[in-house]
Amino acid sequence: MTTKKYIKLILILGSLTALGPFSIDMYLPGFSGIAEDLNTNVAKVSMSLSSYFIGISAGQLLYGPLLDRFGRKKPLFVGLMVYILASLGCVYVADIDTFIFLRFIQAVGSCAATVASVAMVRDLFPVKDIPKVFSLLMLVLGLSPMLAPTIGGYVTEDYGWHVVFLILMFMGIAILIASQIGLPNTYKPDTSISLKPKPIYFYGYLPC
Repeated sequence: MTTKKYIKLILILGSLTALGPFSIDMYLPGFSGIAEDLNTNVAKVSMSLSSYFIGISAGQLLYGPLLDRFGRKKPLFVGLMVYILASLGCVYVADIDTFIFLRFIQAVGSCAATVASVAMVRDLFPVKDIPKVFSLLMLVLGLSPMLAPTIGGYVTEDYGWHVVFLILMFMGIAILIASQIGLPNTYKPDTSISLKPKPIYFYGYLPC
């Protein structure tokens, strides 16, 4: 693998890894503005953060089997499209309950990027390079929560909280294009994998 290709793959996988932390932290400075515009209080707006974490938990359970069953790029494409549409919905949301629901959907979509980035490291790099690649991705994961609130604060102060979700939407579009064009489809789906849970036998007996 050439150095140029190596750097390109790291940048794309790093952007996939950063999408989740940016989605969590970038809108935090806009809580008071969201509460005012949606006629609610900050405590209710904070529930959108909880719904996002619930969406992440659900997405991690969902995308593992999908990435093994259909390959890496198809579930990633679908997940990022869900993320983009949910981010756009957050821009035009009119009530807090819809906002909380859209944040859940946004989390489920963004989780495709997080899970796929980890899975594709094993596909794209030799075994000896995997620890180094993971350390770089962890660096991105550590820096993103520090950068996102700062950027979000400046954007919210100058343009309002709606623009934060527009930026997240365009981030999703850019990452979608980069991943579909720049990442090779090196993983062959295993059509024998079933999405249904398999029965677990204990000492020869099938539990009820």
